[in-house]
Amino acid sequence: MSYTDLGKATGLSTSAVHQRVKRLEARGLIKGYGATIDHEQIGLPLTAFVSITPIDPGQPDDYPKRLEEIEEIESCWSVAGEESYILKVRVAMPSDLEALLARIRNVANVATRTTIVLSTSFENRPVTTPAVRE
Repeated sequence: MSYTDLGKATGLSTSAVHQRVKRLEARGLIKGYGATIDHEQIGLPLTAFVSITPIDPGQPDDYPKRLEEIEEIESCWSVAGEESYILKVRVAMPSDLEALLARIRNVANVATRTTIVLSTSFENRPVTTPAVRE
C-alpha cells in the first residue's frame, strides 16, 4: 500500500503515516519488504517441510550455518520437539526433492523426515496484533 492509501485506511495524513512507518522501521518492528512470488510460474511448484534431527547429538548445533548455502531452502526454524529444525524447501519435481534431501543429509549429518505440501489454502497472511506503540 502507498502511504496515501494507508492514510485513507487509517484516517491519518500521508505525512503522519510516513512518519509512523519510518519510526516502526527505525525500531526494527518493520524489518523489510518483499514480493509475493508465484512459485509455480518460476518452476518451483513443489513445496515440502523437512524436519532434521542430528545423527550424533554431541555434534555442534550449527545446522543453519551448514545449510545456508542451499538455495532451495526458503526458511529454517529452530523448534522444540523431536526434531531440531524444520526447513521449508521449494523444488521443481520429486526427483529434485530426493536429491536435495541427500544433500541436506550429507552437509548437515542429520536424519530427515519430509512432508510434501499438496495445496496451500493461505500463506503469509497479515498478522493482526494489538495496537503497536510508537
